[in-house]
Amino acid sequence: MSSLLIVLRGPSGSGKSRTATALRERYGRGLAIVRQDVVRRDILRERDLAGAVNVGLIDSMARHILAQGVPCVVEGIMHAERYGAMLTALLADHAGAAHSYYFDIPFDVTVERHFTKPNHGDWTVEDMRGWYVEGDVLPGGVDRVIGPESTEQDTVERIVAETGLLAADRPLHPSLTDAP
Repeated sequence: MSSLLIVLRGPSGSGKSRTATALRERYGRGLAIVRQDVVRRDILRERDLAGAVNVGLIDSMARHILAQGVPCVVEGIMHAERYGAMLTALLADHAGAAHSYYFDIPFDVTVERHFTKPNHGDWTVEDMRGWYVEGDVLPGGVDRVIGPESTEQDTVERIVAETGLLAADRPLHPSLTDAP
């Protein structure tokens, strides 16, 4: 089975998670989302360091999901320095359509957006400053850049159009249908 891979990367507060959620709402049942924060913080409770376990686990999860023919969004900050080799290989190895987007959002805008999130008290602006890497695109020009002028709706519409996410010829895995 061939499936669709979409990678969403960028700074904290750039809109990656909201975009992934909006894509799932548009698609409906059967779109997997592998969130770096869930794998790293919730499943493993590990720090975001070079060689961390979450890098390989994100890769394994995405590959397994895609091998089942299930479309998959992989999203997170995922700095190119630590995640670039894994993401580049994942994108290159995937037999189906693969698209990568980098949210190139200025730090001050990410801070403004941070305070609209329900979990904004979980980290500080100084924490965010330490995580921020300007222009952190993957090597080889694989990322399509989304700038600060793109609204959430514009971003979702663009990704849907460019990836063919809503194409009618994408069959659901039997475990994801509403049939008994």
